[in-house]
Amino acid sequence: MSGVTYEYMETYLRKLIPEKQGVLKELEEFAHNNAVPIVQKETAQFLELMINMKKPKRILELGTAIGYSSILMCLSSNMQAKITTVERDEKMIELAKENIQKYKLDNNIEIIKGECLDALSNMKDTFDFIFIDAGKGHYNHFLPHCLRMLNKEGVIVADNVLFRGMVASDELVKRRKITIVKRMREYLNMINDKEFLTSTIPMGDGIAVTVRRNENE
Repeated sequence: MSGVTYEYMETYLRKLIPEKQGVLKELEEFAHNNAVPIVQKETAQFLELMINMKKPKRILELGTAIGYSSILMCLSSNMQAKITTVERDEKMIELAKENIQKYKLDNNIEIIKGECLDALSNMKDTFDFIFIDAGKGHYNHFLPHCLRMLNKEGVIVADNVLFRGMVASDELVKRRKITIVKRMREYLNMINDKEFLTSTIPMGDGIAVTVRRNENE
């Protein structure tokens, strides 16, 4: 369990979510059998909801892993979205490419190999939707680049922002995670500035949804 909500709540809420079928079910089983981290069940459901509501045409993802979230977002968009996803781990890139090719999504999903900060520094594209799920200690560093490329009406969704509950409680913080927790708190402070409208949701490992405030507010 994530350590963010009570175990009985997570168990109950996860039971309410229908099991994925086809492509996504296969990827979930692979991730489970090979101990590969992918988004939690309720986070996947939330992403699917957001894509259906927002209907983005251009999506940026930081942290590809085996390609599960990219494929989920692509399918949720009814194959209408173009997705750029960044990953540094060569093994993960190999697996993600295999999955993307296997399900014939090459025309929709592009993988950029490298560190997220390096990739962001070189990007000049604009995006309707940005999903942050990469190095947890660098969200605060990713944000300025993401804002530069985010369309006026765009949305940033960041996963793991409560980081096993440690971000919300000093009592839970483990010594080796102090830097991650400190930087994640800084990220949350940044997106809760008066310039933005943010909702931080205690779902999964914590999700933060951020948009720019309306100029008239």
